[in-house]
Amino acid sequence: MPKPLAHYKGRILPLDEVMIPALDRGFLFGDAVYEVLRVYGGKPWLESEHWRRLERSLAEIFITGVDLDRLRTRVAETIAAGPFREAMVYLQITRGAGPQRRHAFNTALTPTELLWVEDYDDGLTARKREQGVAVITRPDLRWQRCDIKSTNLLANIMANTAAAERGAAEAIFYLPDGTLSEGSHSSFFWVKNGVLATTPIAQNILPGITRQFLIELVTREGIPFKEMPLPASELFSVDELFLTGTTSEVLPVVKVDERIIGDGRPGALSRRLLAAHQGAVAAFL
Repeated sequence: MPKPLAHYKGRILPLDEVMIPALDRGFLFGDAVYEVLRVYGGKPWLESEHWRRLERSLAEIFITGVDLDRLRTRVAETIAAGPFREAMVYLQITRGAGPQRRHAFNTALTPTELLWVEDYDDGLTARKREQGVAVITRPDLRWQRCDIKSTNLLANIMANTAAAERGAAEAIFYLPDGTLSEGSHSSFFWVKNGVLATTPIAQNILPGITRQFLIELVTREGIPFKEMPLPASELFSVDELFLTGTTSEVLPVVKVDERIIGDGRPGALSRRLLAAHQGAVAAFL
């Protein structure tokens, strides 16, 4: 298994040899955005969609001077250097390093661009897809611009750690009004009375790449679909629940806060959509 390789300052090198300046604003403030891409058979999946989201995130926090075409080329070079077949790409862009630690940023800073590629073993997640996973619910304490894929993830980390401590795979957030928003690092869908649904995109919800791809799949398959809020009080009346994400793909949920969802097994529509997603990947290869 090849070791993770990074591309930093125009060089490909082992990830553990990368050195970031202490005054980099990404390190000091989380003043940065990121993307995670899945690589199947040596090819980045849904690559253009990820680059468009990265471009939007950069624009929303006013980071300029980033050559995304060059970065895209560097991703391809790093994958080939492995050579990586089944892998994950992490890409992060910070506002850069300043001469002092100051909250207000200087638009003249040179952004720090870091990416790395590492092998991804899907075995454990594949078993979870077959069996289904447990999740917990947590209050949504994040900032109100979660549509920007920033590295400010402390609330996500705390919630996901709470889930892990209870043997759960994910934490789903709920808002002060009692409606559910999204997972700490995933989107979620539910099925009720034959209709598939997910929460609408808003400033407090990340426009998930897998989420959008699945909506396109659903449209092509003629499955009834709605974007609508789900009150936490109605969560246990749904027939099926599943998570989506770059590495999780379609991950059925069979238990929430120790209570069974549906019949406690991955539902028929969840399995159908997972098969459709994997079929699309196979066609891509």
